[in-house]
Amino acid sequence: MASPRPLRHTRAMQWTDARARQLLRSLFDTAVKAADPRAVLANHLPPKPEGSCIVVGTGKSAALMAAALEDAWPDVNLTGTVVTRYGHATPTKHIEVIEAAHPVPDANSEKGARRLLERVRNLKPDDLVLALISGGGSALCALPAPGLTLQDKQDINRALLASGANITEMNCVRKHLSAFKGGRLAAAAAPAQIVTLAISDVPGDDPAVIASGPTVPDPTTFADAREILARYGIHPAPHIASHLERAEQETPKPGSLPNSEFRLIATPMMSLFRAAEAARRSGVTPVILGDALEGEASQAGILMAGIAKSVRTHNHPAKPPALLLSGGETTVTIGRGSAGRGGRNTEFLLGLAIALAELPGVYAIAGDTDGIDGTEDAAGAIITPDTLVRARDAGLNPRAMLSGHDSYTLFDRIGDLVRTGPTLTNVNDVRAILVT
Repeated sequence: MASPRPLRHTRAMQWTDARARQLLRSLFDTAVKAADPRAVLANHLPPKPEGSCIVVGTGKSAALMAAALEDAWPDVNLTGTVVTRYGHATPTKHIEVIEAAHPVPDANSEKGARRLLERVRNLKPDDLVLALISGGGSALCALPAPGLTLQDKQDINRALLASGANITEMNCVRKHLSAFKGGRLAAAAAPAQIVTLAISDVPGDDPAVIASGPTVPDPTTFADAREILARYGIHPAPHIASHLERAEQETPKPGSLPNSEFRLIATPMMSLFRAAEAARRSGVTPVILGDALEGEASQAGILMAGIAKSVRTHNHPAKPPALLLSGGETTVTIGRGSAGRGGRNTEFLLGLAIALAELPGVYAIAGDTDGIDGTEDAAGAIITPDTLVRARDAGLNPRAMLSGHDSYTLFDRIGDLVRTGPTLTNVNDVRAILVT
């Protein structure tokens, strides 16, 4: 008996609205699962220590990473503390979990950073510190440098978040206002060996940028931090400006932390590869455009619309059905007085929808893999060819809402938000555009 022929994917037969939505959501979930520490952490552990094993950590995945470590090393006497975002705690047997605020730090962020530094002091050379680091860790552990206050750090953090600065720029400034970041945790742990297991949420997977690099040398300087603030028109209070002139308080520089080893256990590109494999199994040609795309979110939507139109019109860079995948972290520059609700992923999608102008056969999903787009309760949203029509039928003005940074409200009103709840991992944003 002859083998049945493979089912041909035709635009008319295969790509209903429901099927496109289902595929996009499943691909997003696949990307998130690829970064689950319960699946990947055990493969990256160092040899078990002869001395004590102290666990410290910060980030949205820190508690789940700690639980995964306890499962992987049930015969090791693990003690320590990790700091995670409110609502991201996971039960642990031995490792203390502190919850703190994100993206603007709070008193628990300061408490958590102090507690982690206490955990690593007075150790011996045969002791091992395991540092569990993931996205969000910079805000979650915020110990002000001498002479500064938590309020100082909160004020600068809010200004940076609204400025359009990218994550590398923001974390450069944060490191130079901190007694914890920029390698200072590793310096405090010496002479013990410190091994960092990290889930990357930053473009380029730079260890010095992930959670502001508390366990790795810092190549940036006070001068860099001053230049970034000036570039975005942020004028710090006089005592903060004075602190940023004190070169003698610089962070540990490359070559100064021989006791520190860094291991990536999950990255944005790993998740994009996994989503691409799943798309290929569904008969869709994946094109990975990069894992480090940055820039203004709405402008990135316009750019991606142009690529989607090229696929639809010219079969380039792939013939439909095709999937355009990208990762990274865009930004949203918020003007004074803006009262809209939204995150960078919903803003990207609304910009994309407007630029596509109801082009048939194009669908998209974009979301933050931690399950929270900015400060809202959704990971992101989905758009379809009739997104703008449905928005206008609901009495909404898409262009005005994009200008007012109110994309969350638009997608909420038309029922297209993607709500996952906290995923307890974070490899930044995943964007997938399906062209049928």
